[in-house]
Amino acid sequence: MQVVAWKGVKVLIKLLTKRRFLILLVVMIAVSIAYIVLPISLPLIISFITALLLEPFVKKLQYKLKIKRRISVLIVFIFFILLLSLCSYFITTKVIAEVIKIVENSPFFINEMSKKWVNIEAYLMTLSKDLPPVVIKQISFQVQQFLDNFKDSLLSYVNINNLKAILTNIPNYLVSFIVFLVALFLFLLDLPKINENLYQHLSEKTTTKVTIMSSRLSYVVFGFLKAQFLISVIISILSLIALLIITPEIAIVMSLLIWLIDFIPIFGAITVLAPWALFQLLTGGMVLGIELVVLICILLVVKKMIKPKLIGTQVGLSPLSTLVTMYLGFKILGLIGIIVGPFLLITFNAAREAGMIKMNFKI
Repeated sequence: MQVVAWKGVKVLIKLLTKRRFLILLVVMIAVSIAYIVLPISLPLIISFITALLLEPFVKKLQYKLKIKRRISVLIVFIFFILLLSLCSYFITTKVIAEVIKIVENSPFFINEMSKKWVNIEAYLMTLSKDLPPVVIKQISFQVQQFLDNFKDSLLSYVNINNLKAILTNIPNYLVSFIVFLVALFLFLLDLPKINENLYQHLSEKTTTKVTIMSSRLSYVVFGFLKAQFLISVIISILSLIALLIITPEIAIVMSLLIWLIDFIPIFGAITVLAPWALFQLLTGGMVLGIELVVLICILLVVKKMIKPKLIGTQVGLSPLSTLVTMYLGFKILGLIGIIVGPFLLITFNAAREAGMIKMNFKI
């Protein structure tokens, strides 16, 4: 056994050349530094990623209008801030309006929920009248325990300490947001210089491969955003048509909110409609609640049908590959995996097309 282990160590020493050891050491140091630095540099990282996403728009505007990069960056940056402000204003005012409405109508809602609970208790008593007293006592105990746990969980999140912590951190959030905007503008201005400095440390062969890969990834990211925009437009139009039939007085506002939320890849229309439907069901609006649940089901089916096709077409993946990577990403990483899965496959394909990964083998 010791001989086998020693042979294994010898093989490992042979494989671990000086160059590979240095690469491994650099990777370990980089991971350690990233583990320490990443949490405190999140605004800078997000601003850099956002700059990479906005770069195709800067280049396209510069090419179409024949203007300097600084002017193109300024126009794109202003449009980005306007869009961000519009979305923030719309969502914030909507949330505040709904909170005010809930607070104003809270006595009515509490009375309605109390009546519903009394009716449910009476119904359960009629169902359980033939059951043994021990079973009835156990059911009552379990229901009461569930309600107590739910109340405790709710109070643990909604309390004065958490509210105080949120209000105390507002200056930090504001500083982080300002840093994000300033860094975004500077990154947009200096991206060509950053690329140039990076390419200076690469050989000609590696530079060609990196250029091919980066251009492919830029095309893919732009295509993904385009596909996501088309999906959100389709979902919002379907929502508008349905809401004009269900509740026409707020159909336009809610469909716009659904469009804004659905454009964010991780979220979707269900983020808006599910709480609304649940609220209606709990407060006695059974008809509207059921109609909203049906609308959620329809939108989920439509989205599942069109999303793999649209994303696959725009980013150059087959619908099957897109569906498989989205499913595996979701199972492994959760909601964020829906984006990460296809992106990893796209990165792999781009690296293979650039010659960084070679798959020339036969079985």
